[in-house]
This record gives sequence, C-alpha cells and structure tokens, in this order.
Amino acid sequence: MYQFPKDFLWGGATAANQFEGAYQEGGKGLNLADVLPGGKKRLELMGSTGFDFEIDQSKYTYPNHEGIDFYHRYKEDIALFAEMGFKVFRLSIAWSRIFPNGDETHPNEEGLAFYDRVFDELHKHGIEPLVTIAHYETPLHLIKEYGGWRNRKLIEFFDRYVETILTRYKNKVKYWLTFNEINGATHMPLFGLGFSPENEETRLQDSFQGLHHQFVASARTVKKAKEIIPKSQVGCMLIYAPVYPFDSNPENVMHARRESDLFNFFCGDVQVRGEYPYFAKRYFEENDIKLDIKEGDLETIKEGTVDFISFSYYMSRTDKKEKTPEEMGQGNLVGGVKNPFLKASDWGWEIDPVGLRIALNELYGRYEKPLMIVENGLGAYDKVEEDGSIQDDYRIDYLREHIKQMGEAVKDGVDLIGYTSWGCIDLVSASSGQYAKRYGFIYVDKHDDGSGTLERKRKKSFYWYKDVIESNGQKL
Repeated sequence: MYQFPKDFLWGGATAANQFEGAYQEGGKGLNLADVLPGGKKRLELMGSTGFDFEIDQSKYTYPNHEGIDFYHRYKEDIALFAEMGFKVFRLSIAWSRIFPNGDETHPNEEGLAFYDRVFDELHKHGIEPLVTIAHYETPLHLIKEYGGWRNRKLIEFFDRYVETILTRYKNKVKYWLTFNEINGATHMPLFGLGFSPENEETRLQDSFQGLHHQFVASARTVKKAKEIIPKSQVGCMLIYAPVYPFDSNPENVMHARRESDLFNFFCGDVQVRGEYPYFAKRYFEENDIKLDIKEGDLETIKEGTVDFISFSYYMSRTDKKEKTPEEMGQGNLVGGVKNPFLKASDWGWEIDPVGLRIALNELYGRYEKPLMIVENGLGAYDKVEEDGSIQDDYRIDYLREHIKQMGEAVKDGVDLIGYTSWGCIDLVSASSGQYAKRYGFIYVDKHDDGSGTLERKRKKSFYWYKDVIESNGQKL
C-alpha cells in the first residue's frame, strides 16, 4: 500500500463567485461572474467575441447572484466540512468585495470583515484556509473602463488589493494561490483575463499580453507575501490535462508534444522557473505576437517564483494534427478527439484516473516543487431518493480511482502535499452556470429554475470522504 504524508492536507475547494451569493450585499461591487448568465447560453457567450458585460434579466437567469448563499450560511457549511475532517479549505476572495470597482485607494471594510469571520470560523474548527486571490472575479469596472488584464494598469490595482489582504489576514492565512487556472486564459480570455476578444485576429496578441501582466502581478505577489508573511507559502494554479497522441504517427506525437508544452508548461515555466520557456520565441514569431515587456519585468518574474504548484485535474486530452469536428470530444476549456479507451461524464468530460498519475509525474519531473491537487471531481446529476438519501456511488468510484493514482504517484517519488476535491458542497458550475451539474459531498436544494430551499443534505460520498480523511487515504 502507498502511504500519504502524515501531515497531508485533505479538504475541498470552492470559488467565491460560485457559492457565496449576496452579490450586492456588504458593499460588494459587480464582477465578471455577476454578468454571466446560467444555462447553455453561457458557454456560447464565453467563447464568442464582443460580449457586452451587461445584465439582462429579461433574457437570462443569473444563478451566481444567489449561489448557495454561503455568505449567510458559512457557519453551517464550515461545520459540515469539519464533520468530514477537512484539514484545509480552498476558497477565493472576491476582489470586488474588497475594492468594489477595483481602482479605489481605500478598501471596503465590510468585505474585509466578512472574510475575517470566515477565517476565524475555519480556525475554530482546525481548518487551514487556502486562498485563491483571483478566481474568475475581475471587478466589472476594471473590465469596462480599462479593458481587463490587457491594460497594464491592472498590475497596480492588483498590487493594492494584494497588499490589503496580505496585511489584513497575515495571522490567519498561510497558503495563497495567485491566479486560478492561469493557463486557460488564451483559450477563454473572458474568464481569466477579463476581456472579450474584439475579433479572432487579435485574440492571441491580447491574451498573451494580458498573461504577461498577470505574470508580473503574480511575481510581485510572491515577493510581497514574503515581506508581510515570512512563513507564507504562495503557489501558482494551473489547469492540467496530459496530452496523448492519437496514435504512433510521429506527426501526431509531435503535435501532442507541442500542444502539451504550450498548454501545460508555458505558464508553469514562467511562474516556477522564472523565465519564458525555450519554445515561446518560435511560437510568438509564427503567431505574430509581440509582447510589450517593460524594463524590470523579467527581473521581477525571475525573483518572484512560487513555492509550490497547484493544479486542477479533471481529464486528459487526446489529439492529432488533422481532425474533423465529428471526432471531437468535450472538455474543460480545451478538448481533443475522443479517446476510445475512456468513458465520459454526463457532460462529456473523459474520465481518466491514470492521467492524474501521469500529470503528477510530468509536473514533478519538470519542476521538482511540492504539488497540490486543488480541483478534482465529478460533475453529475444527483437524485434525492424517497428516504431523503443521495446514493452517489458514481462519485465515490470516480474519486476512489483518482486517489489510488495519487497514492501511486507518491510511491513514484512525487512530493504531493494536499488534495482539495472540487465543489465539496454543490455550487454553480463555472462552465455551464448550472446547479444541476453537482460535484459536492453536500447536496444543496437549489435548482436551475430558481426553486429550492437551500437546505443542506449529506450525500453517501460525505461519509465515504470522512473515512478517507480519517484513515489518511488508506480506507477507500
């Protein structure tokens, strides 16, 4: 049997915009998630050009506005996390709760006080907070007035936000993540970079310029954290999907290699190694990308490398150089061709536990930094039985097989320090804006038609995960 480290950080993960609700309470300003509608239209808008960032309640619903009301129910939810035995809880701070427009000089005290209460409640139950500083929550004013992260001025605004929260929570938060799934930005700039491309011709140029600004902001965050909280640990956060060649055709093998380099390692190389990767020069030249790099930027990036690497893992990706639309599968931001050896979830995401072991070995082999899996889980339709129970054996099976592969990676020699299952309590899906796509160990009575009491119920997986944590991964 494999053995997880005795201080392994077991827990769960969420994002403010997907579960807090109270979108206009406590002085909070509007952010990106507040203008994204629920349902099928969301993905279409996220992938298109020219989204107007307006709320239109005559046409759409906006489930993020209410989320699951963690804002008012955090004590109840944290007590449930404690009952499962969480060692760590990943959450994000909503930037627009702290600076409602994003460019103010003074923060909103009500927003700061809310997170004080949350962190205090977590510590009361012996749970370590793991805080994502930016998780698809760019203040709407910074999007409309400045054009999102394309504009270098956002570095200055982010600096102010970061210094404010590091100073306020220096005695309450040790673990920090800078930008959520930072490498997804070139595929979906709306989410990570806070802008909708004006046209396809400018998408890559604008996206990589925005990423450069985030790299500088992330490095400055690391340096600032070491000043304010000397014992802090700051990580990057990647979306990771191993890329398999469809077959042994060398053209497809090389294509898969290049796709993996660009998607999985480009951002990691900058944030972990402190420099742009060797393959960036050719890619930039071939795609006519010309970065505006100011004096001192590269030195800042070199000096502000992260302490550990965190990542989301939901699926692997299979690809080939020439493909047809009929061959394509679904995916988390990026897809590939269908893999005949893998089954898929209700939303078409292929299920590949061994891919997680591959991901862990690839990341550790490249960087030799501690790793933390901060998102992994199964989005599925859950049914409440007549007796009130939720028999989600399919979720247990999914998580069990992934945790087994984590154990194999630990035996391989990977330095794995933690695991936070995504959506440990049901919340609003980021990609589809649905309540119906449930990930949690805790069921929340809220539905896509707006109905529901918000009552919390323990699923079968709740008790299973409690045993997993209690046995440090030995009882699966």
